[in-house]
Amino acid sequence: MIQLNTILNVTDNSGVKTLKCIKIFGGSFIGYIGDIITTSIQKVIPHKKIRSGEVHKALIIRTSKETNRQDGSSIRFFSNSAIILTEKETPYSTRIFGPVPKELRTNKFMKVVSISQGTI
Repeated sequence: MIQLNTILNVTDNSGVKTLKCIKIFGGSFIGYIGDIITTSIQKVIPHKKIRSGEVHKALIIRTSKETNRQDGSSIRFFSNSAIILTEKETPYSTRIFGPVPKELRTNKFMKVVSISQGTI
C-alpha cells in the first residue's frame, strides 16, 4: 500500500537508490503491486544519467502490506520497492534484483518479468 510521500527503494541497476511517490495513476489514493506512480528521485549513485530531484514514472513491484491472491494465499515483502520506467512505460534498466510477484505477468509488464531474477 503506497500513499503520497512514501519513500520507496529502487531494485534495478539504473543508479537510483530511493524515490518519493508524488502521484498515483488510476484515480486512487493508494497504490498496490503493478500500479504506475509518478516519483521524485531522492538519492542517486554519482555519475549516472538520472539526477536527484528529477521526476520519473515508476512501477511498484513490492509492498510491505500483504497482497491477497485469488487462490487464497497472500504475499508480503520486507520493504516497498519500485523500478524506474521510461516514457513508453518500459523498464529504464537492464536488470532487476530479487524476485517479482507473478501478478505482474498478467499485466502488460512481461519485459519486467523477463529481466528479473525470478517470480514468486
